[in-house]
Amino acid sequence: MKSNREAVWEVLAQINQVILGKETLTAEVLAALLAGGHVLLEDLPGSGKTTLALALSKLLGLDWKRVQFTPDVLPSDLTGFSIYRKDLQRFVYQPGAVFCNLLLADEINRTSPKTQSALLEVMEEEQVTVEGVTRKVPAPFFVIATQNPSGTAGTQMLPPAQMDRFMICTTMGYPDFASEVEMAKGTGIERRTDHLTSMLNAQVLQNIRQEVEQVFVHDAVYHYIVKLITATRRNPHLEAGASPRGTISLVRMAKVTAWIAGNDFVSPADVSAQFIPVVNHRVRLGTRARMDGVEKENVLAEILEREERPFFKGR
Repeated sequence: MKSNREAVWEVLAQINQVILGKETLTAEVLAALLAGGHVLLEDLPGSGKTTLALALSKLLGLDWKRVQFTPDVLPSDLTGFSIYRKDLQRFVYQPGAVFCNLLLADEINRTSPKTQSALLEVMEEEQVTVEGVTRKVPAPFFVIATQNPSGTAGTQMLPPAQMDRFMICTTMGYPDFASEVEMAKGTGIERRTDHLTSMLNAQVLQNIRQEVEQVFVHDAVYHYIVKLITATRRNPHLEAGASPRGTISLVRMAKVTAWIAGNDFVSPADVSAQFIPVVNHRVRLGTRARMDGVEKENVLAEILEREERPFFKGR
């Protein structure tokens, strides 16, 4: 019988047959979902963001829904609403799109800020409150959102409070030459995601999350994580550092990274590998830094280089 870790390796292998040349990215996104977090994919249209989200939804074997965000999408489309049933002579609640295990929020920054904010409660607490009544969404619940780069015509920037609720924010980027050639050769009637079937399910994901929780974190690694996060709040190039939610997310992502690699303890290298994907969207450059053309990734890379890694023997 295959272990849960072997099943995850097979899921990654299947994804990498669909998304060519992006092995590091696909592992990052899957790790965030296994850690119980939400994922934001930011890139130009046509780079494969939706294909990746669709592939994951099929392979994870979860009840999923997709919402194409446009300016006319309303908050009630997500959270639900009540309509009057004449035959019952009362109002009946109609669940919205968030009542599923995995929500594909496509081009989330094309809709209004009011609709974007409707996701805040459900992303954090896995529940929605409509007309004073609070309802739980199915567990587990994940959001994979895609957005076009800021400044693209017809886009509305996500508020910082919502950005902070995504465990990681990453980009697809263009494929390398060889991978794009393979994509061109595979062009045909059948989409790359058509052959995918469920390899995991909700119960297996819950079991995996329990296994991940058992991964050991040494006090020295906890201190290293907090030092990195604190450094973002003191850096002169950043006007806003990472929140405590970023600290928690970094711990969870480091644990999943160690678990996928087959280790039962978190190493400083696991933390370093996840620092930029977890923190990048949670910090803001100062005005002077933006004027000088400073890149956030370079600032965070410098923080990683300056903070001394702890040395200890694993359990």
